[in-house]
Amino acid sequence: MKKLTLALAAVAALASSAFAGTETYSRDMSKQVQQTPCPTWYADSEWNIGVSGVYAPTMENWENDRYLGVDHAWGGAVDIKYFFHRYFGIGVQGFGLAINTDDINNFGDNDNSNDFAGGVVGTFTFRYPIPCTRFAPYGWVGIGGIFGGGGGRGDLIADGDGGFFFDNRGEDGGRLMGQYGVGFETRFTPHFGWTNDVSFNQVDGHKNDFWQFRTGLNFAF
Repeated sequence: MKKLTLALAAVAALASSAFAGTETYSRDMSKQVQQTPCPTWYADSEWNIGVSGVYAPTMENWENDRYLGVDHAWGGAVDIKYFFHRYFGIGVQGFGLAINTDDINNFGDNDNSNDFAGGVVGTFTFRYPIPCTRFAPYGWVGIGGIFGGGGGRGDLIADGDGGFFFDNRGEDGGRLMGQYGVGFETRFTPHFGWTNDVSFNQVDGHKNDFWQFRTGLNFAF
């Protein structure tokens, strides 16, 4: 009987050691598999200030375009946005375009006049920061106004080849404008990024619309 008791005690001791060893191993493993949190590149609420270069091709050839009156224009833009949520923001955008009208006047001389068109647009932006990455695609809609072109003068001018056409671009005609765009941002730090986007700009009136292709820098606070 005494031998049986000693044997049972030995078995119990071995079993206790085995379970204790298993528990210690489990604790060590749980520490090893614990993941480091991802860096936060985009804050839940932040101010953004963006500065961009702009290339703006028109939807119509310059002879038919009734607002900018060119095939394309170059310029710049500034965006100020407040993201009141990680995914949603409101803001205001201002842009300016240098327009080389390259008109030919009634005497057949190349005018090569340089003009300016600009606009201000209120915007609503949706962005989606991809988890654990620096990238955030975004899209926005905006409404505002543009000035510096349009007006529909309809001046009859020579085209230099013995023909004539109507210069449909006016002087400083302010128009209502809608804007619809998509793009993406790459953050180098939580406060500094690179943006690229494209927008369609719908100007009130017939044959007035144009695109904007932008690339620039964004500062987040």
